[in-house]
Amino acid sequence: ANATEYGLASYLYTRDYARMFRVAEQIGFGMVGFNAGVISNAAAPFGGVKQSGLGREGGAEGLDEYTTVQYIGIADPYAQ
Repeated sequence: ANATEYGLASYLYTRDYARMFRVAEQIGFGMVGFNAGVISNAAAPFGGVKQSGLGREGGAEGLDEYTTVQYIGIADPYAQ
């Protein structure tokens, strides 16, 4: 996944939380969704890395142009 020149969002489905955190640390995308198809949230930073842009919109991170933030969205395991 990191070989692509783009890096807006990536998604992974797993039951293994240790794997989730390993992937989150190693993957080069601005947003990472785990077990969820919709990861955007008005209170969370939205943005990518590489050719998908720099900076973030929304969230407190929208003010900080000099960092690379990664958002991790996890599906609610109790939601039916």
